[in-house]
Amino acid sequence: MDIWHLQVFQKVVEMKGFSNASKAVSLTQPTISSHIKELESYYGCKLLDRLGKQALPTRAGELLYAYAGKLISLFAETETAMAEFTGNISGRLVMGGSTIPGSYILPRAIGQFVKQYPDVNITVIVGDTDQVIEEILNFRSEFAVVGAKTDSHKIDQQKLIEDDMRLIVPAGHPWADKKQVTLDMLMSEPFIIREHGSGTLQSIQKSLSHSNKEISSLNVIAELGSTAAVIQGIKNHVGISILSPIAVAEELAAGSLKALTIKNVDLKRHFYLTTHKDRTPSPLCREFIRFLEQYLQRP
Repeated sequence: MDIWHLQVFQKVVEMKGFSNASKAVSLTQPTISSHIKELESYYGCKLLDRLGKQALPTRAGELLYAYAGKLISLFAETETAMAEFTGNISGRLVMGGSTIPGSYILPRAIGQFVKQYPDVNITVIVGDTDQVIEEILNFRSEFAVVGAKTDSHKIDQQKLIEDDMRLIVPAGHPWADKKQVTLDMLMSEPFIIREHGSGTLQSIQKSLSHSNKEISSLNVIAELGSTAAVIQGIKNHVGISILSPIAVAEELAAGSLKALTIKNVDLKRHFYLTTHKDRTPSPLCREFIRFLEQYLQRP
């Protein structure tokens, strides 16, 4: 048994089958089956139940999966620690990002980072805030940048960057020439929200509560699962929404979307550097966080 066997097993569990896992790790299904059989022989128990096209972990498999994540993370830390000792920053770093940081902020920083450290391989897990934090809790991600606070006592969060959200409307909207609208005006307008667990949705709820309003007070016409979907909904006149200007910078520059403020409603929020309190960051992780903080301070 070696670390590669565990990585293959982890991928099969996460993708719930041999076919998808084989594509993800670029191995044939017979080779993956061979790796799993070797693991089952090594531990003397069945690790996966094959149910049609799906492969689901047994109780033993669930136990191994939990430890596999920790071992794989420790192996990656070891690789980067040795690389740092020899003066060569390299290795694999897995980070997370909620929709705005994961789609718009982290990729730009990564582009600059890998120019400086070409031997580094980076994976970004993008999801809503709750999903991304769950990846950290399960040791599948070393750190993340998310748009909302969490109540988990195992998570540490530090403010990283401020974001001033805006009400976003299409260019042809009756409010497109306005700079500001009132909250009462917003209440009757068709509105698009993000899904539960989204940091953006949590921030909107918090902002509205300070004005004694709730999400339920809005004329919610649609709930969409990504910022990209919300942007398309606005462009196609499904409704309007509150978004980070970072996500619609190109559309604002082109004039296809317009950004407004809401009178007496504070839409400021922060993106948080999020880590596991009980996990020591790898040297590569520390170097990237240091780089990211400097990168975000640039004009």
